[in-house]
Amino acid sequence: MRRVSKIVSASIATAALALTATACGESSTDSGSDSDTIKVGMAYDVGGRGDNSFNDSAARGLDKAKADLGVETKELTAKTGETPADREQRLTSLAEGGFNPVIGVGFAYKDAIDKVAAKYPKVTFGLVDSVSEEKNVDSIVFTEEQGSYLAGVAAALKSKDGKIGFIGGVDTPLIKKFAAGFQQGVKETKPDASVTIQYLSTGTDFSGFGAPDKGKAAAKGMLDKGIDVIYAAAGGSGAGAIEAVAAKPGTWAIGVDSDQAKDPALSKYAGSILTSVVKNVDTGVFELIKSVQDGKPMTGTHTYSLAENGVSLTTTGGHTADIQAQIDEARKKIVDGTIKVKTTL
Repeated sequence: MRRVSKIVSASIATAALALTATACGESSTDSGSDSDTIKVGMAYDVGGRGDNSFNDSAARGLDKAKADLGVETKELTAKTGETPADREQRLTSLAEGGFNPVIGVGFAYKDAIDKVAAKYPKVTFGLVDSVSEEKNVDSIVFTEEQGSYLAGVAAALKSKDGKIGFIGGVDTPLIKKFAAGFQQGVKETKPDASVTIQYLSTGTDFSGFGAPDKGKAAAKGMLDKGIDVIYAAAGGSGAGAIEAVAAKPGTWAIGVDSDQAKDPALSKYAGSILTSVVKNVDTGVFELIKSVQDGKPMTGTHTYSLAENGVSLTTTGGHTADIQAQIDEARKKIVDGTIKVKTTL
């Protein structure tokens, strides 16, 4: 059985790392000098460190582990258009290299982790945003639909005409959880409001998570139709959507995974970012690494929920101050079970 610990806040400045190309994707390594130091392998999804979103949240957990625990690390990044075999090779290279734990960031790693974890039973694997049944895997998942519901409340209360948009990076069950919670939050707050949903890619094409130009074009199309609040759950592509919104006064963007108003690369758009739905991937990553270092590897599934601040809505910039009471009331009802948030559209 895995240990369940409290969510703790992790805010460590991202370390600058030199990237080099390898057969397994982009790579960076921080070598420790102590032979007893554990080695952590991190396999990012498309966009990698620097995506201002999902991958960066995982990177913060890795940075905290380096700062607090003194671990050695190696980081590899998926490429757009790669095959499932590429993901297996990436994880295998880390396991073969003595890295433990090995963490796959994103649901796209599920099949690869299932196969590789079975071959390396003495290695602990972490899987973010999906669930593996392998005994040596820690599945780190979140109630993103709950945070998205709160974003829907905020969007409905801030929209002038009730025309609201959702941009998903890829049409997958996970991203549909974001869309479902968001749409429910909008409609239960303002029944006459409409939510336009658009995905940037489908199937096994994960380019929708790493194409800011596509995010920008999709957002511009929505803005041209009178939509004035846009929530993008699209990884690195969301930066493009935020840029488009910032170019049109009187409209709002909602960020995802990280507090995007605080991201240096997006700070110039902070005045247009209403709020962000944060997933504390950093906490899950750090707790897994520490458990391995302590000799008690976490395995099984842990859902980081709204109740334990696994997901939350940011207040940076004070843009939600006038509607915070309504948001807080909705949060209370979700936590106590009065509101049941949907995970499908």
